[in-house]
Amino acid sequence: RACNPPVGNLATGRTPVTLTTCGQNSTELYCSYPGQNLLHHASHGCGQPRCTKCNANQPDNSHLPADMTDDFFANPVSWWQSAQGVHREEIRLDFETEFYLTHVIAVFKSPRPAAMVLERSQDYGQTWRPYKYFSVNCTATFGLQDDLIEDGSMCTSRYSDAVPCTRGEVIYRALSPANKIEDPYSPEAQDLLKLTNLRLLLLKRQECPCHGSGMVEKPQRFAHYAIYDLIIRGSCFCNGHAEECEVANRTGVMENMVHGKCVCRHNTAGDHCEKCAPLYNDQPWKPGDGKTGAPNECRKCRCHNHAESCHFDLSVWLASGKRSGGVCDNCKHNTEGHRCQRCKPGYYRDRGKPMSSAEVCKPCACQPMGAANATFSSSWRCHPRTGFCYCKPGVAGPNCDRCLVGYWGFGENGCRPCDCAGDCDQQTGHCFNSESFFNIPIGGRIPDLVQTPTNESDEEWKWNDHEQGFSALRHPEKCVCKEKMLGSVTDFCQMKYAYVIKARILSAHDKGTHAEVVVKVKKVLKSGKVKIARSNRSIYPESWTNRGCTCPILNPGTDYLIAGQEDSRTGKLLVNMNSLVKPWKAYLGKQVSDILRTGCK
Repeated sequence: RACNPPVGNLATGRTPVTLTTCGQNSTELYCSYPGQNLLHHASHGCGQPRCTKCNANQPDNSHLPADMTDDFFANPVSWWQSAQGVHREEIRLDFETEFYLTHVIAVFKSPRPAAMVLERSQDYGQTWRPYKYFSVNCTATFGLQDDLIEDGSMCTSRYSDAVPCTRGEVIYRALSPANKIEDPYSPEAQDLLKLTNLRLLLLKRQECPCHGSGMVEKPQRFAHYAIYDLIIRGSCFCNGHAEECEVANRTGVMENMVHGKCVCRHNTAGDHCEKCAPLYNDQPWKPGDGKTGAPNECRKCRCHNHAESCHFDLSVWLASGKRSGGVCDNCKHNTEGHRCQRCKPGYYRDRGKPMSSAEVCKPCACQPMGAANATFSSSWRCHPRTGFCYCKPGVAGPNCDRCLVGYWGFGENGCRPCDCAGDCDQQTGHCFNSESFFNIPIGGRIPDLVQTPTNESDEEWKWNDHEQGFSALRHPEKCVCKEKMLGSVTDFCQMKYAYVIKARILSAHDKGTHAEVVVKVKKVLKSGKVKIARSNRSIYPESWTNRGCTCPILNPGTDYLIAGQEDSRTGKLLVNMNSLVKPWKAYLGKQVSDILRTGCK
């Protein structure tokens, strides 16, 4: 819920500043009448005056500004008094920080002023604005209508009568029927209630009506302002995010003193809870809602324990549909990103550890000679998710430390293609003449070594110079593939295969970012936009994973019936788990031919 600090006397423990004080330079003699005679209209005069001296340097005879804000219960007859003969006096209370005002009460020892202004500053005294004008005649003095006549007027005559001639009160209420505010933390409320300084301008003295013409003492000895108590009720200003406050800068500690530094809740921070705590900027800061009671808490950024602070970014907030706008600051543990959610260039994520682990990002372990310098991003050395290095042409392995099958001469420029129909010695480049297939075990793992039999007059598939990939041969565990069955005519037709061919698998290759299987097309039962000739070509398994698997299973040296989709934009034939891949049988070929000819209309 929205929080409200307790209201207290902001003047307690703080000393006002005045233009003058009686007896400032030398001892002054002043006179006043007994208080009990001045509380009501006296028909028989004010009584006998009492005269005494004032000296600011003598504790028993001083009436200093601090006497206005002392404990009025402990010191009920202490007061501040101005120098004699002044008409314009100023009483100013400067606060060390921003506070909220509720009301002001001034209890005068002298008759209340005939004209007075209560002002506040919200910028530590640089500019001032009036709260209220007080005058016996608002129109004549300030050119304003009296609020006794016009409700809501800025001026009132309510507190400017000379009677009672002592202990007359001047009261100002910040929140009145004329100033109705539903939400005390709204901008309108802050404009009215927030202040850093308060000032009373006493503009015109007046005498008590009971003063007779037969005055014995000199009139100037009665010519002063005097105030028993100045009470300023208010609270520390916390935007609805705190219900207690502590000592702010440069202030002492006094019992019942209202302190100015909020003890923030709702994940907020600052002297007035005016901002979100360092790691809680995922949405815009808002004050508590004093009308509905909604706390409007600050929300924690998702930095996965890799940052100590974050900041709110409006563009990120808008791009997310106003759901999340936090951007983490100074990501640690070799992470980066708005949420420290990925590893920095040169590091990759350890999938065995949670994203919040300090060791989630491991350094790439690339062989300097075999790893490519120019990758997708100039600063990447390995794939940030798998750790597989980006290799130079003809280079293979997770760390780019050896030649691909069909390549030799590992060096600064990568590896060179073998000048053979098959594989060659990786050190010397001498061709191998063995006739054997490297059979892919059940599960379809792409082999590290693939040899093409010499009795096939097929051109050797070669690595293109512009391709740079990383090896996926990292996990030797057996792969599991779920094969698609032929099923009914309707099922087959609903798949809308782009091509159906009979093909022999020649070799399977790990290209790093994808797998590629070289086949010899022996029969074309159906083709789509991509032209298929009875020759060697590549097909591309889509379900290749970093385990080095091709699904469905494609064993080199075996003839298959293959039905799949195509990518007409790139001219590629695709194979995935929805493709039909069956070892070739004559009856199977006839069955599919019949379906294509008559069934799929």
